[in-house]
Amino acid sequence: MSDQKSELLRTLPAITELLKSATATGWLREHPQPLVTDCLRRALAAVRQQVLAGATSVSLEFLWTQAAQFLHHATAPHVREAINATGIILHTGLGRAVLPATVVDSMLGELKGCCTLAVDRESGERAERDELVEYILTELTGAEAATVVNNNAAATLLVLAALAAPREVIVSRGQLIEIGGSFRLPEVMSQSGARLVEVGATNRTHPKDYLKACTENTAAILRVHPSNYRIIGFTSEVPLPELVELAHARNLLLLDDLGAGALLDLKPFGLPHEPTVRESIAAGADVVLFSGDKLIGAGQCGIIVGKKSLIEKLRKHPLMRALRVDKTCLMALERTLPLFRDPARLQREHPTYRMLSTPLATLQARAEKLAGLATAALPTAKIQVVASEGFLGSGSLPTESLPSFMVTIARPEMSAAELARRLRLDDVCVFGRIQDAHLCLDVLTLTDAQVPQVAAALARIAI
Repeated sequence: MSDQKSELLRTLPAITELLKSATATGWLREHPQPLVTDCLRRALAAVRQQVLAGATSVSLEFLWTQAAQFLHHATAPHVREAINATGIILHTGLGRAVLPATVVDSMLGELKGCCTLAVDRESGERAERDELVEYILTELTGAEAATVVNNNAAATLLVLAALAAPREVIVSRGQLIEIGGSFRLPEVMSQSGARLVEVGATNRTHPKDYLKACTENTAAILRVHPSNYRIIGFTSEVPLPELVELAHARNLLLLDDLGAGALLDLKPFGLPHEPTVRESIAAGADVVLFSGDKLIGAGQCGIIVGKKSLIEKLRKHPLMRALRVDKTCLMALERTLPLFRDPARLQREHPTYRMLSTPLATLQARAEKLAGLATAALPTAKIQVVASEGFLGSGSLPTESLPSFMVTIARPEMSAAELARRLRLDDVCVFGRIQDAHLCLDVLTLTDAQVPQVAAALARIAI
């Protein structure tokens, strides 16, 4: 090490000296000393690295900036509010469905205190927490009983383990899905203890394929609705009523995994019909399972409805305790479900269905307003309003796009990737998408109130 570097390193202040400064004293009024001390040590280490890398002076300004960044990173919540300008309504990375404001407001009292999560008010005795939402789930689906676990993969695991293992379950090859995070149905089935029996071809499966596969060791037929992909062209599958008849004639269970979980017809929202849970129950499915945070738009959970005797078996299975949901999930679900009793109210109050129902003219006006504000914030940028396509997202209706408008931004002095990064790191945390070397802000997933917030963020990142 050169003499100059050694001399510079000796000038670095000691931690005890830094802790006496006005800045550190202010931090110590809000944060514990061990945390502040650790951030100062890390900042000193960063300055030391600068010197060893060849810096000719010690920058105390850099030291304090680094320490402040370390402290902010250690104390600010990492799961925080963000603005979704991607055009994907159910964006998995951004928390999927936005909970209705009325739902969130109604939960505040229970979240701040105790709640009746697992107790019967009449008797004062312990109760099963999933039974709290059974009344509304059976009302909306026509099922005899219902339960809730922490996601639809968990619902699949529990249903197979409790109702089919260690026997065989027949599934069409065209329905051996892979869901987010590379979790595949055959692997989930293997973990459940049930044995997978594949039938048919990828694109075509017939009744005879199921009949040939039925043996004395068969427990169930599982139908998996391809909510996150589509097979088109020369295809064929057995309609659910026929599949139910085939299963019941051989004393087999018919399990129906609907994936996204539509509770109502989506045609009024300009989307193709998606099989509803009520239709599945009416067709005779013994158990139907689906997500609670996609087309229902509540918190993450997997919902299972069906015959009472089968739901009781699920409740008694050892996996049930490991897969159960917490009070926050149940509160959100119970308060979201009543919106589906009234489609008009659902459209007004539920963010997902409000976005699906926004007129194209409204979206264009919103985009033009954002473009005007963005032009004022970034006068050197090329800014345009163009037609775009949004999507429902999270594996729901993957081939169906939603007409929308977006604001495209290109700055000669900054790449689209850097613009997007700066927006994400801004205080309001805006997520857009990059397309054809432009930053794109799709207004389908923005609210009118968020437009000036996005524009203000653009002004800040222009510096």
